[in-house]
Amino acid sequence: MSELQIRTISGAIIVICILGGVYVGDRLWFVLSSIIALASLWEYYNLFSRFSHVSKGVGLIVGAVIIYLAFRGQSFLTIIVLLVLQSYVTLAIEIFRRTSQGKSSALLNMSGISSGLIFIVFPWSFLVMLRQRPFGGKLLLSLFLCTWSCDVLAYLIGRKFGKTPFAHNISPKKTLEGFAGGLVGSLFCAVILSFCLKIPPLPWILMGALVGVGGQIGDLYESLFKREVGVKNSGTLIPGHGGFLDRFDSILINSTLIFLVFEVILS
Repeated sequence: MSELQIRTISGAIIVICILGGVYVGDRLWFVLSSIIALASLWEYYNLFSRFSHVSKGVGLIVGAVIIYLAFRGQSFLTIIVLLVLQSYVTLAIEIFRRTSQGKSSALLNMSGISSGLIFIVFPWSFLVMLRQRPFGGKLLLSLFLCTWSCDVLAYLIGRKFGKTPFAHNISPKKTLEGFAGGLVGSLFCAVILSFCLKIPPLPWILMGALVGVGGQIGDLYESLFKREVGVKNSGTLIPGHGGFLDRFDSILINSTLIFLVFEVILS
């Protein structure tokens, strides 16, 4: 099959899995979110390991526990304590490495593990928690559809009309025209969804604006990582698309913003 066909089939499978998981919710959404989060975390640690040794096993175990605690409704105070304890475990590992091998990378190892958990696992934990709310299904459905609409419109408008680059040293193909197209796509999707789901439009328009801006910035975050380590993709787990972190980078910041607005500010 051609690269386009492979990419299309992989993309369709991803969409079906996400929409099915959001619709069913409960344990299916928890399992699906855990798989994506931990696969993305593994790819992040692989990128970080180009700079320094990183105890991937510690990060993956703690990441799995964090998502499980979020699913079980534990307070974030418990999760923060776990994050702190992870730092002490990592430092203990580095003490052992220094004693036995005469070398260590305590600061980088600790910061690498913690940054991965904060950057990737926490946002997916937010999605697990949001799905358990009475409005969670509609909210997550809208979040993903607006994010995908933003991605598609940004690509199409940028490819057709893009002339003004705004992050050339990070992602040369990104243009202001494409950025504006992505924002319009997300807003338009939010308005349509608010009408179809019979929801007051103002909160959904706010979500569309946040997703339209935040998602594109989130894409730049991951592009920055890849530029610094000199790779094209974060991984190869998704045929035609690269890695999980490549496909779900926009969701990380979007889920955080939506959790902040709908769970913290408007609750």
